[in-house]
Parts: sequence; structure tokens; C-alpha cells
Amino acid sequence: MSSDFDPSTTVIDDIAGDYTIDASHSRLGFVARHAMVTKVRGHFGDFGGTAHIDTANPSASTVTLTIKTASVSTGSPDRDGHLVSADFFDAENNPEITFASTNVSRDGSDWTIAGDLTIKGTTKPVTIEFEETGSARDPFGNLRVGFEGSTTLNRKDFDLTWNAALETGGVLVSDKIKLELDISAIQNAG
Repeated sequence: MSSDFDPSTTVIDDIAGDYTIDASHSRLGFVARHAMVTKVRGHFGDFGGTAHIDTANPSASTVTLTIKTASVSTGSPDRDGHLVSADFFDAENNPEITFASTNVSRDGSDWTIAGDLTIKGTTKPVTIEFEETGSARDPFGNLRVGFEGSTTLNRKDFDLTWNAALETGGVLVSDKIKLELDISAIQNAG
């Protein structure tokens, strides 16, 4: 974990239970290389999901996630419009991006979640490495857990193939895209 921030807290030893992702305190981001010289970052603003965490038997854990494709934001309205067009996500015909876990494993505070990611009608297996970053009881009585994870995928595997050649060689948009997930989840009342 980064030392740029105050240390995280851990108030419970066993985070087992059912959780709902708190989208207002989470980030689903991505990074792509642009014109082969810089990185462009973006995120999805509208998403939701659930997790069942079984610490005693991690393979019984599950995660689901649904992202509204049109909620993509990179800080450039023109680029965002291109991303939701048929050249990329085709949000009109593919309004959601989904993830459903198929296998979960744990090594201490490190979790590996494998699952099926569906983008633009194409489903491929992906594996995301997560670090359990802490737990806390917030001022409203909610029990929260935090996870940070990332993975790299090839966008062409999901039929996101649009690109433009550069006169100097290379392409406008990298094939490899890094996904970055900062997740805060609230334990369901039980």
C-alpha cells in the first residue's frame, strides 16, 4: 500500500458476510496510452455490485458488478462521445458492462478474483488481484471494507478495435488497457 495517505484501519478480524458496493466511495478506472506518448485516465460513474465474502472458504465467495457503459468519463466530452459510439463501446446497443466471478482465492490480505467480463457483447475471462485495504465502522453505523485491485487487458479481445495510425509510427490508442478498482463496500444489514 502507498504511504501517501494516512494508514488504513482494520476494526474487524473476520470480514465474512454479504456486501453492496458503495459506488459513491468507489472508483472503477482505466488507463490507456494515447499517441504512444502519454497516459489518458478515465472512469465509469454509474455502477453497482455485490459481494459475498467467505473468509473460511474463499472459493465460496462471489462478486458481481454491473457498469452503465454510457457513464464513461475521461474529462473530454468529445473523447467520451467517441468512446460511447459504435467505434468503441456502442453504448446504445450495449448499455451495460458486466463482471461475474467464477473463482475466488485468498492469501492473507491478498485476494484473487477470476471471472467473466462482458464488454460489447463479448465475454472473456479476466483475473484481478486485490489487496484488502481495511475495514471501518462509519459514523452512520455501516460496516465498510475496502479493496484495491488492478489488471491489464487487451481491448481488442472485447471487439474494441478502432484505432488510427500515427505518421511517426505506432497508433493513437494502446491495445493494452489497465483497469484500476478502488472499492468500498458496505455490509448488508442482517
